[in-house]
Amino acid sequence: MTDAGDSAPEERRRLGWERLSQLGHSLPEPLAAKGGYVAARAFGGALWVAGHTGRGPEGPRLTGVVGDDVTLEQAQEEARRAAVNLLAAVDGCPSLTAGLGSVEALLHVRVFVAATTEFDRHPLVADAASQLLHDVLGPAAGTHARTAVGVSSLPGGSAVELEAVLAYAG
Repeated sequence: MTDAGDSAPEERRRLGWERLSQLGHSLPEPLAAKGGYVAARAFGGALWVAGHTGRGPEGPRLTGVVGDDVTLEQAQEEARRAAVNLLAAVDGCPSLTAGLGSVEALLHVRVFVAATTEFDRHPLVADAASQLLHDVLGPAAGTHARTAVGVSSLPGGSAVELEAVLAYAG
């Protein structure tokens, strides 16, 4: 995959969609927020993206606790699905005139993993999401800082949740 860091926003958007397709995913419609907040909030060139799980329109796809009833591999796949949902929120944000093509840099990703107290491989779960985001946005925009933490529970019983901060133009 080539990097589209210097191309026009619409071309970067198209390349992001193509990269996602090459990885076996398609961009779904952005999921509606499930409370008194918005899925993404743009301000001063920064886009704050609320927590996203791997849920589909019908609800959670995977629930449980990593290290108990969810395997590392299942959690990694759920992290990828959550990353796709996060990208859908970015692409659908009305403040970004070219959706994903407006992204100049993915600044930070926070990954929450519902896990047993003995599970200590949170970074491996987060790596799945990080790699997908990097591959879709390209090296110039997709390289990011990250935090991966374990928690006792997540909304809807989800095993993984992501949130992100991005820099954008237009």
